[in-house]
Amino acid sequence: MSESNRLSVFKTYKLYVGGKFPRSESGRVYEVQDHKGNWLANAPLSSRKDARDAVVAARKAFGGWSGATAYNRGQILYRIAEMLEGRKGQFVHEVADAEGLSKSKAAAVVEAAIDRWVWYAGWTDKIAQVVGGANPVAGPFFNLSTPEPTGVVTVVAPQESSFLGLVSVVAPVIATGNTAVVIASEKSPLPALSLAEVLATSDLPGGVVNVLSGRTAEIAAPLAAHQDVNGIDLTGADEILAKELEVAAADNLKRVLRPQAVDNDWWADPGTHRLTAFLETKTVWHPTGSLGASGSSY
Repeated sequence: MSESNRLSVFKTYKLYVGGKFPRSESGRVYEVQDHKGNWLANAPLSSRKDARDAVVAARKAFGGWSGATAYNRGQILYRIAEMLEGRKGQFVHEVADAEGLSKSKAAAVVEAAIDRWVWYAGWTDKIAQVVGGANPVAGPFFNLSTPEPTGVVTVVAPQESSFLGLVSVVAPVIATGNTAVVIASEKSPLPALSLAEVLATSDLPGGVVNVLSGRTAEIAAPLAAHQDVNGIDLTGADEILAKELEVAAADNLKRVLRPQAVDNDWWADPGTHRLTAFLETKTVWHPTGSLGASGSSY
């Protein structure tokens, strides 16, 4: 068959929940357009039921993921970066369409996002040394503080930075052992939905990251009020929505990250503040045994 007679094979974008790719249970979709208003694809329009299903999947995955060694989590995050490198061309195309960038600028964004995965992969087994440690106490005790993941975290992804910003908010959440329910950019969800395909084939256990697309406010409201969600990152919520979500999140004392404008410079050094945003500190006391003139009896 000649090239001119070949039918285009359009990509079907789906949600990513529990390691599987369902359509929205509502059966709804919405049109995604490029920066010029041209149709790109139909994306699933997630419902409240989809949001609840994603929380169930994230909770189920939390025990295994949080219990994995930090070194193993780092290996898996690095594997994600490897997979992204192999599919760089696809993401350059999607980011260029989503953000109205030239191919060269979109390539720079994608490369920065891959580098950011590597950055966070390297932090998985080091963050405990930065925020934990042995505390000096008066008495024959060891007093040790160690960081532990908060639990299931809802991530409202940035609206404008559809890929670099997305990676910058998702990677630190899972690097520290949390599981995530991600609400993709409402206007530009396609890079996030394609990222889900990479996550599914990169050794990341199903349910650790769940990706929803649709109306940000419609999906975020039930997640902010959900009693089995432990934290929420409001990066992609506007001022009015962020306030509403903060109020809803207070019902079960969720951890809330409400970044300032300066935190949304995705090209800046990411630092460690997003790594620590959804960590709790556990302090353990342990007797050292009787202490004599020569020190511990051990």
